[in-house]
Amino acid sequence: MMLNFINRIGDLNPQLMREIKGRLKVFPIIITFVSSLFGQLILFLYQLRELPGNRYSMSGTYCLKGVTYRQQLNQLYPQINQLQQQISLFSKAKNAVKVQELTQQLEQLRAEERSIQNVLYSSNQFCPLDQIDIQLWWRDHWEYIFLSLSVIFIFTLLVAGTYLLINNLAQEENRGTLNFLRLSPQSEISILTGKILGVPILINLAVGVAIPLHIWAGHSANIALSHIFSFYVVLAASCVFFYSAALLFGFFSRFFSGFQPWLGSGIVLVFLTITIQIATSGPYLDNAAAWLKLLSPFDITGYLFPNLFHRYKWEILEQVQFFYLPVGKNLVSLLGLQLLNYGLWTYWIWQGLKRRFRNPNASMLSKGQSYLLVAYSQVILWGFTLQYVRNYCSSGSPYTSSLSSSCYYDINYRIGQNFPLLVFFNLILLFSLIAVISPHRLAIQDWARYRHQNISKHKRFWHNLLLKDLLWSEKSPAVITMAINLMMITTPLIIWILIAPILNAHHSNSLNWLNEIGQFKAILGVALFITLMMIYATLAQRMLLLKTSKRYFWAIAIVGAVIFLPMISLGMLGIQPREAPILWLVSTFPWNALEYTTIPTIFIALLGEFSLLILLNFQLIRQVRLAGESATKALLIES
Repeated sequence: MMLNFINRIGDLNPQLMREIKGRLKVFPIIITFVSSLFGQLILFLYQLRELPGNRYSMSGTYCLKGVTYRQQLNQLYPQINQLQQQISLFSKAKNAVKVQELTQQLEQLRAEERSIQNVLYSSNQFCPLDQIDIQLWWRDHWEYIFLSLSVIFIFTLLVAGTYLLINNLAQEENRGTLNFLRLSPQSEISILTGKILGVPILINLAVGVAIPLHIWAGHSANIALSHIFSFYVVLAASCVFFYSAALLFGFFSRFFSGFQPWLGSGIVLVFLTITIQIATSGPYLDNAAAWLKLLSPFDITGYLFPNLFHRYKWEILEQVQFFYLPVGKNLVSLLGLQLLNYGLWTYWIWQGLKRRFRNPNASMLSKGQSYLLVAYSQVILWGFTLQYVRNYCSSGSPYTSSLSSSCYYDINYRIGQNFPLLVFFNLILLFSLIAVISPHRLAIQDWARYRHQNISKHKRFWHNLLLKDLLWSEKSPAVITMAINLMMITTPLIIWILIAPILNAHHSNSLNWLNEIGQFKAILGVALFITLMMIYATLAQRMLLLKTSKRYFWAIAIVGAVIFLPMISLGMLGIQPREAPILWLVSTFPWNALEYTTIPTIFIALLGEFSLLILLNFQLIRQVRLAGESATKALLIES
């Protein structure tokens, strides 16, 4: 029966069968089982050392007698405070008899307080064994084991699994077997799925051995089985996401050589460490970075098991909204939001995996996919930005179904608070797109050569063919594509700048920065940003046309110099935006100078940058034409 099952796995996914045969051997399996069982035993015994005994403190959590004493103290404190207030009042009234009477009562209460405290906190007083709530201790003991195993599962599966996948990919690359996989008749999905399921199988086995104890500990701690299995679903989804990202990282980081697995797993470890620290400060998903926090399983884990982070009310997660829709209303919707976030980002990762697996030199995304990715990212960022938050509405319920005037202030304030995050994530997205969709010299040579052939065949329609190529062809320069993506990113911002004063009619102080700059200046600032990004994209594309094999290095170096050198120079010279706004307008961050300059000056800076952009594009067109002509000549010589 087992043999038939193994043969069926081999028929369904030969790559998975290959990975299983290479890892599921007797000695590694024994080591995995023993290590997992030994770790569980250590965890159990570590907590068992806290078992209450003959010398358990009277003030301990599980001493029932101590609980009674603490209740008595809690009853004494209000009485003592009341007597102190009465003594103060009668002292002011100079009623000495009443003061003396109340003072005697106060001394009696304080003597009783000292007596109880001596019994409760004395080092010589221990809780009787029959007064220890051992059942409550065992419940907390099992909960400690359950929560510890939950955190261990997350770190072990994600960090160790990521390391193994990247390391396996690097070894396959070094041995040359990865090229054989590329040439095999199996589909990309079959091969990569086999990797994801097979490479970390020993890690999965170690965790699987601990799952019975995990379920038993959760059940003994009175944790609902629905929450336990919901945790497993989230953990499985996070594994699929991080393992897919690990494979994509492995394809893109070949130049790191043997350092690849350490770098990839280190990034995951740092991400999980940071997110668990952020989770302990509160499960806040009311900003544009919510999608990033949802890539970590700790927020939903803290919601499922509230005692994982004791100090905070995880009901805050239930207030999470997306375009004002209450997507965090209950466990089902929260779980669906987490899984949907994992699923959509995993989808985009797999688009890159399928393209890079067969052709290591291919771009991660096509131009059409870049348009969809930018549109998706804007929906995500603005969706988590536009939420009603109770403290931001001036009056009325923050969860009204319509945009009432009482919450107009909320829209502007929310966008203003999230503006730095929107800029930060969009900058990362734009620079990433420049890197992944800009074709290199050989691809553009091929495109330029065949474009000339198409012009000779379709002279009447060559303008339409050129536009179609620039919009969709993967081998054509990516400047027009970047312009379209920039317009998609900046359009919501421009719309908000235009309608912000209308939304702000009843709350004039909520947009002081926009009132000081002015709408027109703000829009010109967006135009400066678009022009700068287009200059960076054009420079990167020009560098990728160099004949040297180090073209990627030169593209990064030149674009990085253009971005950072102006800011470093202005900082070293101590030039402030107020002193020389024109210099800041032509630097990387022109927004700092908008407040201190005039509209004609902004137009001059914009005209200068736009002229530079036109000049760079003319040179880029000339380079592309020369590359196509040289490729055509080389082809004619060979023929």
